[in-house]
This record gives sequence, C-alpha cells and structure tokens, in this order.
Amino acid sequence: MTEGAERPMADDPAPVGPQNGLSTALDPASTETPPLEVVVVTGLSGAGKNSAGRVLEDLGWFVVENLPPALLLPMVELGARGDVRRFAAVVDVRSRAFSSDLQEAIRVMSEAGHRPRVVYVHARDEVLVRRYESNRREHPLQGTGTLTDGITAERTLLRGIAGEADLWVDTSDLNVHQLRATLENAFAREGRTPPLTATVMSFGFKYGLPLDADLVVDARFLPNPHWIPELRAHSGRDADVRDYVLGQPGAEDFLDRYIEVLRLLVPGYRREGKRYLTLAVGCTGGKHRSVAIAEEFARRLSAEGVAAVARHRDLGRE
Repeated sequence: MTEGAERPMADDPAPVGPQNGLSTALDPASTETPPLEVVVVTGLSGAGKNSAGRVLEDLGWFVVENLPPALLLPMVELGARGDVRRFAAVVDVRSRAFSSDLQEAIRVMSEAGHRPRVVYVHARDEVLVRRYESNRREHPLQGTGTLTDGITAERTLLRGIAGEADLWVDTSDLNVHQLRATLENAFAREGRTPPLTATVMSFGFKYGLPLDADLVVDARFLPNPHWIPELRAHSGRDADVRDYVLGQPGAEDFLDRYIEVLRLLVPGYRREGKRYLTLAVGCTGGKHRSVAIAEEFARRLSAEGVAAVARHRDLGRE
C-alpha cells in the first residue's frame, strides 16, 4: 500500500449481515420482484473487499458482508420486495466451497432478471503478505502451512470467478481514497449504469505492468522530459510537460490513430456487455509521458461519449 494511506486495505473483521436499514413492508402474497442492480464483491483475502463494500455502502448501496452464495438470490428477492434497488454482497472464502456455488448463484440471478456485476479485488502477493504480517492475522486458507501457501490456494480457488469478473480492482498501490475514487467512477451515478466506463491509467514500466489493464500502450517512443532540466521536476499534469510531450513528432498521430482503434473496440465491448475498460499508458517512471498521454486519452474519450477518468498509478512514487 502506498504511503499516506490512513488505514490498511486488509479485510478487517466485520459483523455479518446488512449494514443499511431494510424496509419490512413486504407483501407476503407477492411473487414477482422487480429487477435490482446487483454487485458481488469478491477476491483475495486482505485485498480490500470489505473496504470496497464500505465505499458502496456510502454510495447508497444496500451491503451485506460475508454472504454465502446460496443466499444471494433470496436476499436479492427480499430486497426487491422492499425498497432496495441497489444491492451489494461481499463474498469470500469464509463461505468455504463457494467458487462454483458463486458462479451458479450469479447465473441464477441473471436468469431471474437481475443485473449482477462482479467486482474482483486483488493485490500482489508481497503486498498481501505485508498486510497480513502488519495485522498479525492468519490467512483463512493457511491451515498448518505458511501464509504464502494460503494465498496461493486462494488464487487457485478464485481462478474461475476472476476470469468472469466485470471489473478488476488492483489495490496493491492504492490507498483508501484512491479505492474510493475508482469505485465512485464505476458506481456513483445515481442508479444509472453507463454503457461503458473507462479508466485511463498511467504507470511506470519499471514498477511493473498493471494487472487490471484491458489494453496497454507504450509511450516510451516519445522523448523523455526527464532529460530536460527545466521539466524534470514537473509532471505530465503540468502545462509545460504536457505541451512538450504532445508537441513531439508522432504524438498527435499516435493519439488520433489509437482513438480510431478505440472507436472500433468500444461498440464491440458494449455489444458484449462489457461495462468497464481500463486503458493503461506506460512510460519509464510513470511521471511525464504516460501521464500527459493518459490525460489526453481521457479527454478524447470523454468527447467520444465515453465516461472516462484518468488515474496515475505511479505519479509521486519516484
């Protein structure tokens, strides 16, 4: 976790059960339930699932933590018969044999007419180890083995649902405020689900590829402002660096042509029901070129009618 985080992302113990009020005015004779917006938050233990659930709760979602998959549809139907319209459940390995059960529960909810979306929260192994050690907690799948054994076992167990997730959130380098901003961009739309939400993320190749990227582009073909003394201390958010990067030969052609590629991809993503897109733009350190290009991509995507926001993973890390 980056410095400055006010609290760790690790899933801290939380009471089981709903965290908001639920209307008790139910009609026992009613058998039809209107469709709900449903979000299932799952992922690796210690990656921040409960933190994500608290963000959704603050955004007005009805949140239930540590819900067994078999109870997902009954809870959704109960909420639909009341006044709940946006329901979120945090599901993890504390529910034990949950992987195939969760996939089946999501399928059943879809057939019932609800709109389940899966948010998969994960982090790098070394980050998870550090969080567990700082909290002096055991991994739920550790048993008599090591902490790393538990993390590996959980990754294997989650492989199926991870591959079907609508949104991946990598909290390795996020603090709680950045996690909130990520989820707000995806969900804080007063119940209106946009056709496609895009996050344009700048990053530094020397810090590793972002695991949650759908598309990766490389801005290292442009001259590096790091070698310009008057630009070195500034970032791609500053006008002088932005103008330098975007003014280089090939920069405008690169942006124009990649936007043309996205014009082809975005309608296909929408037809396939994809709701979230992460476009990662990399340079050496994630400070100058990638930041300027990411900001420009976000601006151009917004002009194309895509809800886009720029996020800078490694800015300030050097």
